[in-house]
Amino acid sequence: MSPVSRRKFIATSLATTVAAGTLASQPARLFARNANQKVSLGFISCGGRAQSLMLQFQQTEMADIVAICDPDQKRLDLVTETLAPKAKTYTDMRKLLEDPSIDAVVIATCNHWHCLAAIWAMEAGKHAYIEKPLSHTQWEGDQTVAAARRYGKVCQIGTQQRSDPMQAEIKKFLHEEKALGEIKAAKVNRYGTRGPIGKRDKPLALPKSVDYDMWLGPAQDQPILRNKLQYDWHWDWNTGSGEMGNWGVHVLDDVRNNIFQDSVKLPKRIFGGGGRVVWNDAGNTPNINFTYFDTGSIPVLIGLTNIPAEPGGKRTPKPHGPNSGYVAFCEGGEFHGERGKAVAFDNDGNVIRKFKGNSGNVVHMKNFLEAVVANDPSMLNAEIEVGHHSTGWCNLANISYRAGSSMPIEEIRSLEHPQWQQLIDQMEQHLSVYNLKLNDKAIQMSPMLSLNEEGQFVGELSEKANSLLKREYRKGFEVPELAAKATL
Repeated sequence: MSPVSRRKFIATSLATTVAAGTLASQPARLFARNANQKVSLGFISCGGRAQSLMLQFQQTEMADIVAICDPDQKRLDLVTETLAPKAKTYTDMRKLLEDPSIDAVVIATCNHWHCLAAIWAMEAGKHAYIEKPLSHTQWEGDQTVAAARRYGKVCQIGTQQRSDPMQAEIKKFLHEEKALGEIKAAKVNRYGTRGPIGKRDKPLALPKSVDYDMWLGPAQDQPILRNKLQYDWHWDWNTGSGEMGNWGVHVLDDVRNNIFQDSVKLPKRIFGGGGRVVWNDAGNTPNINFTYFDTGSIPVLIGLTNIPAEPGGKRTPKPHGPNSGYVAFCEGGEFHGERGKAVAFDNDGNVIRKFKGNSGNVVHMKNFLEAVVANDPSMLNAEIEVGHHSTGWCNLANISYRAGSSMPIEEIRSLEHPQWQQLIDQMEQHLSVYNLKLNDKAIQMSPMLSLNEEGQFVGELSEKANSLLKREYRKGFEVPELAAKATL
């Protein structure tokens, strides 16, 4: 969908919402259009990513951080000392949301909190900036989009590269100039090394500074057997989405933006899997992943690994193309894109053009604040529905892994696509140095999974896959059902 048509769609949706009289009871503040006007922000989370966002919002010179919230008192105290000395402090986000002086909130919590925090904020009359990924499950992403429409709020997703001017240059190069001819396929890479998160015999003793009930929120109360409470929640399905939701969403969003120009919301079929191997830790999300997305037009693949190139080493395996980026395979060559830069090659491997960007930091935050001041969601570079669809590719890839089981290598290779065969070759070689094979029990894959127009899985393994489109919420922290039906 082009920027113009997307803005028209959003504006039409909001007009319908206003006419129906369903806007939040607390109206948006009317801003005076002058250079000194600032947006009053409340930050929900004071972790590392939230601190980076605070600095970037402050650099816009349009933001006034008036409130901060974190269930960990130690993190609150640190941010008060360093970044927001005048801000009010809360350990319960519900108290922050009651503050009528706050125009908008920035949500940088654990993934499992993103949607409920955003819905509560919009219900309270606040605009919302939500760190990626939008959702922990597809269903709750639907509800968050529905909340933005119901309450008429400006809601931006934190895929900041959407605000990098380089992206418009790339789309012109690929689609208007057609400098490399037709795009035949696209492959996404996220190759980066991490370490194990530990495996305890007894549950982790929680810090006394943490209000664990609020930290847990919608997630289930399960024993934590890793060594750290914070950050490593990424690698636990109860609170995180693995590397697919952590980094995969950024690069898959680039593909949706630059390869498809947002014309493809979600794939029609998915074939993929992976495993959590080598580490023997408490994590349960995969640290190696390979997935094929059938879009109905240009096929897309993703290869992901957190494992070093060799046992005991620190070197990252080298894929074809950028370690964190994408490759567009075209008639006339290849396009390699990554954060802040890109390069185009002809079929002989000669560089024919380079692109330089700014990664979108600060610019993306300013875009959000300008839309808040104008009370106009159509101004956003990454409006919430765009974020929902990009997150959806990651959620569905995770489902294809979680619904799967071990599979004979002949079935894994049954997909006759050259880039898939190349990816499988690379993954086989990568695992072989650890004496692992793709058909080992540690690796699980689903057969080709199909989705209907309502976003439900149909056919083989559909019952198991559909059960993963929504989670069970802890009492008192249920995500409300606002969408009439799935709009995936």
